[in-house]
Amino acid sequence: MIHFVLLIVCAAVIYLACEWFVNAVEWLGQRLKVGPLAVGTILAAFGTALPESVVTFVAVVFGTSDAQKDIGVGAAMGGPLALATVAYGVTGWMMLARRRRLRANAAVPARVGGPEAATVRPEDEVGDLGKLARDQRWFLAIFVVKVALGLVAFAIKPWLGLLFFAAYAVYFWREIRGGGEHGDGADLAPLLLQRRRAVPATWAVIIQTLVTLAVIFAASQLFVHQLDTIGPMLGLPAAVTALLLSPIATELPEIMNAVIWVRQGKTSLALANISGAMMIQATVPSGLGLLFTPWRFDTALLISGIATMIAIVYLLALLRAGKFNAKTLSVAGVFYLAFAASLIPVLA
Repeated sequence: MIHFVLLIVCAAVIYLACEWFVNAVEWLGQRLKVGPLAVGTILAAFGTALPESVVTFVAVVFGTSDAQKDIGVGAAMGGPLALATVAYGVTGWMMLARRRRLRANAAVPARVGGPEAATVRPEDEVGDLGKLARDQRWFLAIFVVKVALGLVAFAIKPWLGLLFFAAYAVYFWREIRGGGEHGDGADLAPLLLQRRRAVPATWAVIIQTLVTLAVIFAASQLFVHQLDTIGPMLGLPAAVTALLLSPIATELPEIMNAVIWVRQGKTSLALANISGAMMIQATVPSGLGLLFTPWRFDTALLISGIATMIAIVYLLALLRAGKFNAKTLSVAGVFYLAFAASLIPVLA
């Protein structure tokens, strides 16, 4: 029972730490004078992608066996899959829940938030869909190359990992320059570390950001370890834990951030955080994997890559057809269930 209790405690700690993290990172973006979308795609994404990136780095660089290096490759493939399916699906579900709450408030104007809810339009929730589409096309192009390289072998293949780092550098520079105009902080909630100050001290912003990142990292790693222990107890094969459960655990910070930001009415930041984290997952762990492992895919890894690409194609189709909304976005989670079902005959 101790492992199940620790699992629940870790999830609660990650959620609370993410509450403090998103509060701090918005102030950090204001202090660094970056646009609001860059707060999600760069600052928040870098922090929340840290746990799974470290898993890949430790496994492929310091792993001494093929099994350890395979864990790193699995993390590099499982992360984008969880983001493209579960994270977007949870965002859609939270958008639906928020919309129902706003409509309920609008029906009872005397309640707090009623007049505001009456003026909220669905299109105001998601921000710049054109930019989201560009980010997903950028991700899909890189991811297709990433999967294709897992099917072939040639002499200079490891050195192509450097190109993945360069791709993220280009994306980083583009986001910093095109993240929109930064605000003056007037619309931000008070920093939780200095609740009584309208404008917090810079040192407080930095400390809150770093401490919450450390808590998120530690709790995420403990969460993964509990899953690794509980899986065999439930009779689940190690492959199921590695490909299905561990990616959810390592992507839990992005999922929690999506829940928090959508609940606060900042869905554009939630979507930016997911798309930014996906770009990190498509490039940095892949570059490490190419440099330090053979980067050859088995059937399960190939299926995970195909499932991720199908999910992104679905998202791009919604954006192109103008049907991107809470209901259609929530369907993204189904692709993860389909992937799980497709693994049954492979693992059997």
